[in-house]
Amino acid sequence: MTDEELKQLVESNARAIQALTDNVNRFTIESRQEQEEFLRAMQSFSDRVSEAIQQAQTEREELRQATIGIANLLASLDQDRPTILRKVTAIENKIDRILERENGDRSVNGE
Repeated sequence: MTDEELKQLVESNARAIQALTDNVNRFTIESRQEQEEFLRAMQSFSDRVSEAIQQAQTEREELRQATIGIANLLASLDQDRPTILRKVTAIENKIDRILERENGDRSVNGE
C-alpha cells in the first residue's frame, strides 16, 4: 500500500469515525430530549393523580360529614317520635271527645 492510499484510508476512517460520533451525539441529544419530555409528562400525570387523590379525600370527608348528619337527623327523629306520637294521640282523644259530645247532643235533642 502506498503512502497516498494509506493517507486516503486514514482520512476515510476519520470521516467514518466522525460520522459515527456525530450520529452518537445526535442520538444522545435526542434521547435526552425524549427523556426530559417523558419526565415532564410523568410529572404532569403525577400532579393530576395527586390532585385527584386530594379531591377524593375531600369528597370522602364531605360524604362522611353528610352521613354523620343523616345519622344525627335519624336519631333526632327517633327521639322526637314519642313526643309526636303523644301529640297525635292527644289530638285523636280530643276529636273523639268532641265527636262523643256532638253525638250526645244529637241524642239529647232528638235528632
